Amino acid sequence: MPSSSRVRTAGRPTLEQVAAEAGVSRGTVSRVINGSLEVSESKLKAVQDAIRKLGYVPNQAARSLVTRRSDTVLFVVSESEERVFSEPFFASLVRGLSQELSSTPLQLNMMMASTARQHERVEQLVRNGHVDGVVLISLHGDDPLPRNLVAAGAPVALIGRPMSGMDGVPFVDADNLAGARAATEYLYQQGRRRFGTITGTQDMAAGIDRLMGYRSALKGRRGVTRLVAQGDFGKPSGERAMRELLEEDPEIDAVFAASDLMAAGALRVLRAEGRRVPDDVALIGFDNSDVARNTDPALTSVSQPVHEMGRELVRLLVTQIERPGQALAPVILPTELVRRESA
Repeated sequence: MPSSSRVRTAGRPTLEQVAAEAGVSRGTVSRVINGSLEVSESKLKAVQDAIRKLGYVPNQAARSLVTRRSDTVLFVVSESEERVFSEPFFASLVRGLSQELSSTPLQLNMMMASTARQHERVEQLVRNGHVDGVVLISLHGDDPLPRNLVAAGAPVALIGRPMSGMDGVPFVDADNLAGARAATEYLYQQGRRRFGTITGTQDMAAGIDRLMGYRSALKGRRGVTRLVAQGDFGKPSGERAMRELLEEDPEIDAVFAASDLMAAGALRVLRAEGRRVPDDVALIGFDNSDVARNTDPALTSVSQPVHEMGRELVRLLVTQIERPGQALAPVILPTELVRRESA
């Protein structure tokens, strides 16, 4: 059991003193400091309490020489700065990752990498040993960046299913297909029969899967109109797509949008055209972001488990850092339909 009566000695506390205070071995303290997963919850807490009590600060320079690590994880977003800072999903993921990394020595740095030059900079950081692992999000099409980083020796984890096979690169994703299907089926159960969807980008798995979920829910149903308008997950595209849907079918009574931002854009157009939501047109978004809670009426939306995604991503990265070459299975997490006034 850790002692509560030890007196802090003069000078800088040592690893051995932390171990004695926590009632564990020196090796256990070292594993905790290095962010190992192979430490029980009780020992982890004992060591963390001892570190706080003694004011122990690891010698970062010496530790880096031994571990050959930078204690840095790079969060790379393959989008423009404008999109990253306008779409709430990215901010939620950064918060989730930061919270999960707070219990490890790893710190999170963020980079936008939507151009070939930016890709080269990310690869250079990896080759020069400035990062221990990379989290990639918002990949478009057959982006070579994940394969290039793996070839350079970096542990890599993806947020979102990759478009093409990337053997050995683990990913975490929400069940986009099931979430879109549940949203569309809910609209059908409400008696809606003239459907439209506003898709996400079709060079990303999330956009493709959400469209497939919409189509799957309506397959084989008689007397149902099924329309599709292209969007790109952003609010302006939601406005444009909603106008297209109204032009194609002025009597449309149900819309599933593949993001809350696009649903908010659609809501604005519906209101301008004199359509009442949900009386005339029921509307559902995806992400369950702050946007969904702050529209009028508030949006029914498909919720993604963002914090659990962050936890799984950290697990995948730390496992690769500690045990290189270990095969890791992809993680698909369930979604949930959150009902509000718009449907």
